[in-house]
Parts: sequence; C-alpha cells; structure tokens
Amino acid sequence: MLPAVPERALTELGRTEGGPETLGLLVRDQHTRRLLLLRAVLDAAEAAGPAVCSAGARARLRDDWALLEEADRVERPGRVHRGPVSSVRAEGGYAGLHGDLGTRDDLGTRDGLGTYGERGTREDLGPRGDRRTRGAFGAYGDAGPPPHPAPHADPVACADPVVHADPAVRGAAEAVSALAVPPLSSVRALLLHPFVGPWARHCLSGLGTLPGPRTERDARELACGLAHFGALAAAAATRAGIAFAVRLTALDGVLTLPSLGALRTHTSRDTRVDVVHRRGRLTFRRAGAADVLVHLQTGVGAWSDATAWTPAHALPGLLPGSAPVPLDDLDPYRTARGGSRPHTLSGPVTLDDEERKHWLHAWSGTASELGLGGAQRLAEAVSLLRCLVPLSAPPGSLPGGRPGGSCSVTRREAFGAVLSSTPAGPTALAATLVHEIQHTKLAALTDMLTLHHAEGTARYFAPWRPDPRPYDGLLQGTYSHLALADFFQRRALSADRPADRDAAWAQHARYQEQVGAALPTLVGSGDLTEPGRRFVDQMVRVYERLAERPAPRGQAARAAAYVRAARALWTQRHAPAE
Repeated sequence: MLPAVPERALTELGRTEGGPETLGLLVRDQHTRRLLLLRAVLDAAEAAGPAVCSAGARARLRDDWALLEEADRVERPGRVHRGPVSSVRAEGGYAGLHGDLGTRDDLGTRDGLGTYGERGTREDLGPRGDRRTRGAFGAYGDAGPPPHPAPHADPVACADPVVHADPAVRGAAEAVSALAVPPLSSVRALLLHPFVGPWARHCLSGLGTLPGPRTERDARELACGLAHFGALAAAAATRAGIAFAVRLTALDGVLTLPSLGALRTHTSRDTRVDVVHRRGRLTFRRAGAADVLVHLQTGVGAWSDATAWTPAHALPGLLPGSAPVPLDDLDPYRTARGGSRPHTLSGPVTLDDEERKHWLHAWSGTASELGLGGAQRLAEAVSLLRCLVPLSAPPGSLPGGRPGGSCSVTRREAFGAVLSSTPAGPTALAATLVHEIQHTKLAALTDMLTLHHAEGTARYFAPWRPDPRPYDGLLQGTYSHLALADFFQRRALSADRPADRDAAWAQHARYQEQVGAALPTLVGSGDLTEPGRRFVDQMVRVYERLAERPAPRGQAARAAAYVRAARALWTQRHAPAE
C-alpha cells in the first residue's frame, strides 16, 4: 500500500544525506500517513459508542470535515490529486481530500444529521442571493478581495533572508527545485502541519483506539481535540476565502486558529466564541466582551488592533522564494500534553518582541552557516523543516538562557517540526537543524521499513548521554552525531579565520570520537535486518571517510580524553556489579 524504499534512497540516507528524489519520497510518505491518520480519527469517532463520542460531537466532526473539503475545493478547483495518496484507501473511504480524506457520501448527508445551531445559519451572513449557501455553515464561496498586509507588518515575516550567492547556496536551491513534491495549497499545508499528527493521536487515545485503558483525562483530551479540529477547519476556510459563521470553543480561555493566531479571553475557563469570516476579515464575538476584528494577511499570521489577539509569526524562507517557516509559539499541540518529559528538556514559551528579534538575528545567518557545511545540509533544511517551536531555557541555564546551555528535540509524530531553546547565534542554530533533521529523516525512514528487531531495553553506552540508551536510541543519536561530525569538518576545512577553524575542528573531533565509540555496538548487533545492515554499513563508510582528514592532534586528543572520561563515569554508574 505504501511505497518501497529504493536501494539508492537507503544508501543516501545511510550516508546522512538524501537527494531530491529521496527527500521527496520521505515527504510524500509522511503526507500519506498524516492523511490516513486524519481519516482514522473520523472513522474512530463514527465507530465509538455514545458514552465515548456523543451524536452531537460526531455531527460536529462531520460538519468540520465537510468545511475542510469545501476549502480544499475552492483552493484547487477541478484539480484531482494524482500523488500516491489517491491510490490509498482507508477503511470507510479514501484517506484524503479530493479522494484523499473522504467525501460527503462517506460521511452521510445533512438530511440525516439535522441542523446545528452553534454552526450558524445563512441568515448570519446575508441573503441567499448574495452567494452560494450550504448546510448549516452559512453562506460561503465569496472569496472577496485578496488579503492585504498589516499596517504594522511583522518584521520577522517581512525580513529578507541573508544568503550569499555561493556554490553551496546555489546547489541547495537546485536540489530544492528538483524535489519531487508539488507545492502545497494553504489548506493542505494546514492539514499536513506537523502538529496535526499529535492532535490526531490525542483524539485516537480519547476515542479508545490506542492501547491502554481510557481515563478521565482521555475524555477531556478528546473534547479538546474535537474543539481544536473545529478551529482548524475554520482556519482552512479562512485561508480559502470562504465566508462562514461558526461557534468555536476557547479552551482554557484561548482559541487558537492555526497559521493565523490566537484569541485570549482573559479567563481560564472554556469559553464559547462566535466566529464570522467575510472578505478577509474575522470577527470574534463572545458574551460580555467587545468584538475583536482580525484581518487576514498574506502568508502566516493575521493582524488586529485588539490586545486580545496574538498573531502567528513566521521566519522568512531560508532560500529566496522558499516558503516562510512558522515560529510557532501558539499551537496547543506543539509539545506533549501532560505526562513527563526529559529533565534536560524545557517547556514551550510564548515569545516577546525582544526574543523574537533574537530568533530573527540567528535565523538570518543560518542559511549561510548551513551552506558552509555543504549544500546538502541547506537543501535538507529547506525541504524538511516545517516549523520551529521556541522552548524556554533548559534547567540550569543562566539568566536569559545564554550561554548556560541549550536544548532541542524532534517529535516522531510531528514530522517537520524542530523544538529548540533560543539559539545563541546562526552557527548554533544551523548545528541544531543539522542534528534534528537527521532524527526527522531516520524516523521517517523507519516508518517505511524495519532496520532492526532489538528490544527497547535501555542498556547501551552513548557518549553524549549520562543514562543508558536502547538500541534504537543509540542508532538515532549516532546517526545525528555522524552528520554533525561531517558538518563541522566541512566548516573547518573551508573556514578562513583561525578562530573559526579551531572551533569547528574541536566540534568535529568530539562528534567523530563519540561516533567511533558507538559504532561498534551498532555494527555488532545481531538484531539488524538486511536493510539495517546496509544502512549501518553506509554510516561506517562515512565515519571512515571523515577519518581520512583528522582534526589537529591536540583537538583529537582532547576529544578522546572526553569520551574516555564519559565511558568511565557511565560504567561506574550503570555497569552491573560482578
């Protein structure tokens, strides 16, 4: 049902690389899985008993689904999706819009559902003769004038990316232009946004389709999830220029419309909010408060003079003409909801203007820094990075979060998202992207094939962690560190300033030594599958190639001493007593 991994792609990825066809394969496969996951939520809701998902909740979900479909049709009139998704049928219907997410026939008709007052009626928006109408959504189809920029335009979104016309940047641009993935419409971009994955999994947990007993928290998460889907549908309809009137829920007092912004009601309670969209303008109405008017703008974000509205922000594209990268500090699913997190990882943060400018400063030089490590690293970032999520300074950091430490992470279920504390500068941010995008690639690959059958017991030494790691964690860490060793070696070899060259060699030497300490465990495992063996063998070849141009003797000696000390301490703490 899903595409096989060609040998060429496995070889490229084993080398921590990936040409346009390989990256395109990963992206298309992840898009397919996301659309299947969306369909699974709808099917699970239809199959759930009334104690789990009421008839009203299912009806609302159908309405939201239908609005999404209409938004997709308006944006792509007469277009039939010809990609691999169109050939993938999920139980109960196709797994996508226009043959991918399902049709109204799959979901039932309005005659069988009745009308839902909270959805609004066409009288809310004007007489039938003004524009087409459909069901309980009210009138829509009148796109109105195109969105206009805000009078106080976001300096982050409007800033020009700082790139140089050097061979690395040109090579990255050529690789991206050859990527075998068609551009996404704004509606598809919303549906395939990284945090739709965590949203869908939370809904499936609440619907009882995931392992484990269903708890009271699951019921609350399901209610939140279904409410958030209504906001997602409203955002998609807004982007498509569809006029509508709906009633949404501000969860814990916050209503987030993905890619647009968030309305804060200054209360910690769930609050009903009536939302009307007409001609590029949103009106938010709630009891006891003045209306909030929000104007759509091109790209990410929407502006308002009201203090209750916080616009979404984006960083400019890494390459001229490439899509802006959302700097998402609003989405309620951007980090795991509830549960524990690693002690080294901080929580999400909402940025102020000063912090946002610091992100822009680091970002403005990131393309050049990535290019110094090879055109491939820049091409991977442009092709795979979908959004950045700011995190607060990690535990133990100095005031301001710099220079006392940093943290970053990717989430397997949120393909394309990188979460990071405020970067110290362009070089640090470039290294973070290299590191985390390797995790993104390897996670996507292991969704497509099995590299090993090792159990999940945490028992292996990893020089970059104080705790034992499972085999899969060791593979992931070694893979990302190998890419960093390559990245910093390239930087060291191309640096003009002695200080930059020394710093790059120091980083390369440490990553190379760490990889060398972990590779024997990976290679010696009997749990590797045949594709896994070929993949790890390619990693070994890269390690050997890097060793042909070693770091200066002093840098290499310090790196070796560091890894020996890390191993001795780990052995003292975790080795079984004899």
